[in-house]
Amino acid sequence: MIIADQPELAESLQIELNREGFQVSVISDGIRGLLAVQRVATDLVVVGWSPPRISGLEICQRLRASQGEAPIILLTEQDNVNERIAGLEAGANDCLSLPCDREELLARIHANLLRNQSSRPESAVLRCADVQLNRRTREVFRGDRFIRLTAKEFDLLEYLMCHYFQVLTRSQILENVWGYEYMGSSNIIEVYIRYLRRKLEANSEIRLVHTVRSVGYIFREEGTF
Repeated sequence: MIIADQPELAESLQIELNREGFQVSVISDGIRGLLAVQRVATDLVVVGWSPPRISGLEICQRLRASQGEAPIILLTEQDNVNERIAGLEAGANDCLSLPCDREELLARIHANLLRNQSSRPESAVLRCADVQLNRRTREVFRGDRFIRLTAKEFDLLEYLMCHYFQVLTRSQILENVWGYEYMGSSNIIEVYIRYLRRKLEANSEIRLVHTVRSVGYIFREEGTF
């Protein structure tokens, strides 16, 4: 996950890491990013020095205080040893000063992922709000209620939950869940979103899958924007 208010850098990293098979969420707002990392299993976090509403240092501190174990790479705004020391003391595993070489940052991401691989097995369970999704058993619960999903409904929900708090375009969803390019004419996404909502909200629970007009969809709790 990337929590930073540097859109060009974040977008280029996301594209490159997606090519390598990683699922990458980009969130520019610090509070939203912190909540997303705390609620979704995350392999690594890249944090900017000063995203909106909360500093990168405080994000590091809060993640470590909540027993978060994902490696953190903190991007400092100056080539300043005091900032790097402050970042490491706040819980970051690595610090890199901006502007930085994109290839160096990618190399550090890979190195931190490799170091963490043996000590942290991949989580089989995703938890967002009161929804729990088990990737191994392919079971979904909302609170104590079991939700029976078809294979494609499960895949769609998993993709949305893996990108908690991130707006996903229709083309992203179609490519990653159905595996082909969006041509602009199919309403298959809308149909399956409707199926998911019906099952997730069967007991009149609050809505979690929200429409972002003219863009796509986002999985989030009410009142957390």
